[in-house]
Amino acid sequence: MTSSTSDNHHLRAQLETLPTEAFRPELADIDRLPTLDITRLMNGEDATVPAAVAERLPQIAAAIDAVAERMADGGRLIYAGAGTAGRLGVLDASECPPTFNTDPSRVVGLIAGGPSAMVTSVEGAEDSREFARADLDAIGVSAADAVVGISASGRTPYAVGAVEHARALGALTIGLACNPDSALAAAAEHGIEVVVGPELVTGSTRLKAGTAQKLVLNMISTITMIRLGKTYGNLMVDVRASNEKLRARSRRIVRLATGASDGEIEAALTATDGEVKNAILTILADVDAPTASRLLAETDGHLRRALAHPAAD
Repeated sequence: MTSSTSDNHHLRAQLETLPTEAFRPELADIDRLPTLDITRLMNGEDATVPAAVAERLPQIAAAIDAVAERMADGGRLIYAGAGTAGRLGVLDASECPPTFNTDPSRVVGLIAGGPSAMVTSVEGAEDSREFARADLDAIGVSAADAVVGISASGRTPYAVGAVEHARALGALTIGLACNPDSALAAAAEHGIEVVVGPELVTGSTRLKAGTAQKLVLNMISTITMIRLGKTYGNLMVDVRASNEKLRARSRRIVRLATGASDGEIEAALTATDGEVKNAILTILADVDAPTASRLLAETDGHLRRALAHPAAD
């Protein structure tokens, strides 16, 4: 038996033990069902995912607090994964700048095989720990950063390699997997295993596993940004008004936060160069735009802290 054949047998044996890869004989005739019945089956499967996430909320919360602490000190949040997992990380990272006005370098998504792997499969990329190390080294990962390895199976060499290398550099590490007793969770300081069970289509982990990963990544980025003062209550006060829809949303956010008239809102946004958080502060604290900017700088961008600052009285 060749080394390649032996490796294939070993991998097949490994996959057959994973819940996410399990075959469900009761669904073997799903292709014969009416479309409406298949949609009901799939919807029922999807409905089980939030409960699986709920079982891991304490681990998720602990990981978020650790990420927020690193980012408050100037570190970055970095996702690393292959295939669907990598794409979800890139997606979450790319949505942070328009939603929370973060610098694109503060939340980064790495996918095995590079940017082209977002739309096409890059042969062998996910099987390489070395690629993961090279990708992390290329962006200068250090002890200041937080690295989240993402893998449905929990065994993907790229994700495991990223976590192992990041941890060796002193970075905070999180391993997000969808199988129990995973190598990825074991390699990380914070292991999060959201066990969703077998997929509707055998081994298609873009389904329940992908949904679970999306929900957890939403939590990690969103709640981290809440902890960093990127919201005021549940308002996106750091939204970047880069198009007409977002400019309308900016005006609405200022109105919801202050109850001010349209004229006051327009004047405040004009004076603060469209910065929603600054505009709210000028209205609620009755200060001018330079003072609002200074107060926010002194309170690390936390609007509530700025409103409580003695200079805002």
